[in-house]
Formats: sequence, C-alpha cells, structure tokens
Amino acid sequence: MAILRCRSAFISDVHLGTPDCKAAYLLDFLRNLQCQQLYLVGDIIDLESLSRRRWWHPDHGTVIAEVLDMARRGIEVIYIPGNHDCALRGLVGQSICGVRIELNAIHVGADGRRYRVSHGDEYDPEQIGRSWMLHLGEAMHRFVCWGNRRINAWRRRMAMPYLPLSIIVKSHIGKALAYIRAYEERVAAGAREHGVDGHICGHIHFGQVRTIDGVVYLNDGDWVEHCTALIEDEQGAMELIHWSEQPTALGHASLEQVQPSPMAALALAPLARRKKHEELEELKPAA
Repeated sequence: MAILRCRSAFISDVHLGTPDCKAAYLLDFLRNLQCQQLYLVGDIIDLESLSRRRWWHPDHGTVIAEVLDMARRGIEVIYIPGNHDCALRGLVGQSICGVRIELNAIHVGADGRRYRVSHGDEYDPEQIGRSWMLHLGEAMHRFVCWGNRRINAWRRRMAMPYLPLSIIVKSHIGKALAYIRAYEERVAAGAREHGVDGHICGHIHFGQVRTIDGVVYLNDGDWVEHCTALIEDEQGAMELIHWSEQPTALGHASLEQVQPSPMAALALAPLARRKKHEELEELKPAA
C-alpha cells in the first residue's frame, strides 16, 4: 500500500477484544497513515465484551502499541469513549501515554467548517429499555458477523478480496435501513442545535457521507464489518474510505461538493479493483 497522507483521520468501532475485529486491516491502515490528528471515536476496546469473556488476539495488542507510538511521534491522538468502552469516560480530561481522553470534541477543518465529534450512542434511543429486543438484535448481529468471519476466511484461502457480508445484509433489510436513516436524522438535528456545520460519529457500524438539511453527516463506519475510516485532506475535504486488499473511496465532502455514499456503494464498493492508493483521488472534484 502507498502512504496515506492526510490532515486528520477518524476511526471508531474497532472492538478490540472480540473475534470480529479486523485488527490486521486496521494495523495496515495505521502503519500507512501519516496525519496530524487521529480521533478514536469510541468502542475502540470492547470492555463490555471483555467483561463477559476474555478473548484477545496478539494483533489487538499491536494495534494499541501502534496508536501509542503515533502519539509518541507527536501526532495528536484524541480518544472519545463509546458505549462499549464507557468505563473510560471516568478518565475524561486526562492524558494517558500521550492519548487525550474527551467526552466529545469540536474539530475545526482546514476549510473552517466546524464539526462536533462524538461516538453517537447518545442519539440511539434503542439503548434505553426494551432489553429483550436489544438482546435479540445483538444475537442476530453476532450470527451475521460469525458468517462474515467464516466466508471471508474461505475467501482469503482462495486469494479473494474482503467481502463485507454483514453490510450487504443491512443494505437489503428495510427495517435496518429505516433505523439507520432515523439515526442519521437525529444526529443532524443535534448538530444544528449545537450550531456546527456537521457531525462526525460512529456507533451504528454504517459509514456514510451525506448532507441533511444543510448539515454534513459523517459516519466513519467500523473495523468489525466494513473496515472504513474518515480522512480529511489539507484543504478540509472529508473522504470515507474502505481499507482492505483493495482500498476504495466511498464518499466525499468538500465545501464545493458532496458526493454521498449510496447504499449500493457501501455494500459493494470493496469489490471494485483498486491497485494503488492514488486511485482514491479519482472521486475528488477538480479544484
């Protein structure tokens, strides 16, 4: 992979400590990343899962070591805990090995646009009550992720690229899409209330770039199902990228133009052939 140079990068929903975490892809992304700021937008270490079952792959420890090394090299690293690592919210305002922990943040882009950055679980009413429905949803999600692991293990043996099975499933279930859209609307409404130009979040494991009534909604996705990150270039343009064997640009937002991430592209773009990082530039509008 070519070096990925950008001003800022945003990742969330890594879920270190679970079998579904795609730590190897994330490690490759971090080792090829050159940025000034790295935002860890929640659910990086799945403390909730680790409290139920102790599971840890050596690559997960290597991811943590890589992040700490980035902080040591002078990159500003901001950790915003989510609902699966909410125990770290008690450390808000502190710095651990150069990593600053905050409840949320205001990111000012190179183009002057202001974004509120939070994990996004505060906009998810499904977290409250109806526990049996919540558990049913989690059980179904675990089953889909289990299938995702098995299918992609076979694809690796066949030298085939990563296939985001669980995202494809979500993209074809009406209720799932309705839930995602309602969530995006609530986040955008919250951004308007805070008087910012946009909101950057994660939480729902569905990367997206779109505008909603003038507000820029940016979801950096996850490293459990879709292996996506949000990056900001030196001019302030934001881009959602998928990172596996074939890096793929999924959506773009600059002051001049917003190219949304359509559902089909989110599900199928990782199948498109991209051999060089420079090809990510093709979706960017001409200056």
